[in-house]
Amino acid sequence: MTDLHDLTAHELSLGFRTKRLSPVEATKAALARIEAWEPSINAMYITDFKGALAQARAAEKRWQQGKPLSLLDGVPITIKENIATKGVPTPIGTAASPMTPAPADAPPAARVREAGCVILGKTTMPDFGMLASGVSSLHGITRNPWNTTRNSAGSSSGAGAALAAGYGPLALGTDIGGSVRLPAAYNGVFAHKPSLGRVPVHPPWLGRVTGPMTRSVQDAALLLNYLAKPDPRDYMALPYDDRDWARSLDGEAKGLRIGLLLDIGYGSAPQPAVRAAVLAAAKLFERHGAEIVPMQPFLTEAMVLGLNTVFQARALADFELMSPEQQGKLLHFIADWCRAGASITGAQTMRGLNQVMLMRDAACSACQPFDLVLSPTSPITAYKAEEAAPGNDVNRPFDHICFTAPFNMSEQPAASICAGYDDDGLPIGLQIIGRRFDDLGVLRLAALYERLRPALRPWPQPPG
Repeated sequence: MTDLHDLTAHELSLGFRTKRLSPVEATKAALARIEAWEPSINAMYITDFKGALAQARAAEKRWQQGKPLSLLDGVPITIKENIATKGVPTPIGTAASPMTPAPADAPPAARVREAGCVILGKTTMPDFGMLASGVSSLHGITRNPWNTTRNSAGSSSGAGAALAAGYGPLALGTDIGGSVRLPAAYNGVFAHKPSLGRVPVHPPWLGRVTGPMTRSVQDAALLLNYLAKPDPRDYMALPYDDRDWARSLDGEAKGLRIGLLLDIGYGSAPQPAVRAAVLAAAKLFERHGAEIVPMQPFLTEAMVLGLNTVFQARALADFELMSPEQQGKLLHFIADWCRAGASITGAQTMRGLNQVMLMRDAACSACQPFDLVLSPTSPITAYKAEEAAPGNDVNRPFDHICFTAPFNMSEQPAASICAGYDDDGLPIGLQIIGRRFDDLGVLRLAALYERLRPALRPWPQPPG
């Protein structure tokens, strides 16, 4: 019998409707996993034990009365620290931030609260969200449940680790260069990075999205039903698509033309185990009728350095407004990276932005001949937990995110799904990329792969 903390949101919802399960039981099971795992992985910024149980009791009463707020009423969820929730400080991962309570819920938090999800608390992230790791000057080190000496990735570091550890079936993360997909890859879970504007956020910015992180594709689609609802605060939002994403997942590989991207042109080369896992996925789709076409690299060093320049200048703008005392509280890696950008001129920043636009053009053009594209999510599996980036090289912070960041800049939807494990038992992520706005195509292919792939290993268990 499946443990309560391992049930999907869909299974919990069905159990609540038939009264075989209760939101209070589900919430207590998730909170027990938090208590068991937190000393080892440090995935939570704040856990609201009292508030979560109160929310669960209210949801249980609604189900008993036959008046649930939604299909997700009473389902436990965690929310990434930088997604504002009313009354809770949003320090963006850094000890340099003032701990000022947020005045209101951000759009994604508002949608899950309206749906009746039980908010267990907030998950950790690195300073400014500018690292693909779980290292933070405020939160400390978030570790990977599969191997606590390894990294959880980031910047939705706590969200990925929490899902693998069983802190409820749902999590909200954010992604501006890979920040839901990389933790999904390292922790063996699923994440969907929607098309820019599909899920309203505030404030919107270049490439920034909020995406569902779950253990199953169906749960992500179910959560997307609520996250995608309109919110006037996002002035870059797409027109609202009122489809039922969770009921639209049926699809087949037959007739699809799928690109296979194993060399994107710059950054770390895929490790042998990662390459083999992506090739195996491509062959699986080919056996089910898809045409698999190898793709040529399209990313250049100039594009990646341009992206680094833009992000560095953006971070420097905030860094320079801090007092020396605040600057001293930043993670040294981030402070050094900011200071290295002090000589960037306005003209260099614009040239960097021009390279980002070339990256955008190249990504869209490379994917246009294909219905969907397969690639590694990350070219490597989880590295050392204490490293802010692989090798801690402040001059090359983006080498391991080159398969993800271009699709933020191009606004394309992309997902990461577990495609197996390396020789050390660490999960490997398969990235599925769609043309702009084709979130449904990405989710359908992910759901098909989920049905066809070899069985996954049991979820990791807490020490003792």
